[in-house]
Amino acid sequence: MSRFTCKDPVVLDLWHAIASADEAVDGAISTTVLLEDPVAFTRSETGDPVVWTYPARTEPELPADPADHLPVLERYGYVWTSFGTPPPDLFPIPEYGEKDRRNIHAATFGVNVSAPRAIENFLDMGHFPYVHTDILGAEPHTEVREYEVEISEERDEIVATNCKFFQPMAAAASSGGTDVDYIYRVPHPYCSVLYKSSPLDESRFDVIAVFVQPVDQEHVRAHMMLTLLDETSEDTAIRLFQQTIFGQDKPILENQYPKRLPLDPRAETPIRADKSAIAYRRWLTKKGITYGVIPAAA
Repeated sequence: MSRFTCKDPVVLDLWHAIASADEAVDGAISTTVLLEDPVAFTRSETGDPVVWTYPARTEPELPADPADHLPVLERYGYVWTSFGTPPPDLFPIPEYGEKDRRNIHAATFGVNVSAPRAIENFLDMGHFPYVHTDILGAEPHTEVREYEVEISEERDEIVATNCKFFQPMAAAASSGGTDVDYIYRVPHPYCSVLYKSSPLDESRFDVIAVFVQPVDQEHVRAHMMLTLLDETSEDTAIRLFQQTIFGQDKPILENQYPKRLPLDPRAETPIRADKSAIAYRRWLTKKGITYGVIPAAA
């Protein structure tokens, strides 16, 4: 029997982002909550992040025995850990390593919703004109055009392509409205990576990733990472733009009912704009995910 509160073996074996890399500081212990259990982290004298669990309502102390440390990775500007036996590495985001890009931790948002609901919202273009009016969408440009969705067994991810949507202000560097090309990836049950045509280079994409940390089944911390071709906008302006977008999403997410994502295809009525969401729910079902969802009836 697992010593952790979460009993979902699939979720226990995942890598989970728990903090931006800047929050892990040598000589200082920081804390958070992952899957309902308290987690502490710091950096060792060699500069490597160290993560461990500790009893609730106690002061965390760095375990002397490395066997008591959790698995840890530092990727894409974040510290990742796992309560189980995770894969050797994370899903690839090759753009992060391109030398002409700016990699920015935009923000971490606390949201009263399940991790799968947060990811499903990230995949939804249909809400742009109504929630992000005059920024990511505007009436009368409300139609979600036909797009393609693939569940890749080889790469173990969902990919949505040929996504286009008119946006009045697609990015902090945008100077006017335009049709924006999107590619959505879901390479992890609680993470999504969005490729968005760059206003500065039509042949390449900006990348916006959301790494959702499940605090419990109905609360998350959403870490937002950007890798951009924008060389002119100030970091503050870029962060403010993304924080504005997420701030508009947050009340919508928190008013979702139920907060956990129903996996039964009959639970919520799908429309064409929900093709990615339908594929995502099927993918979670096939994986046997039970944490943060309402599983389909047998």
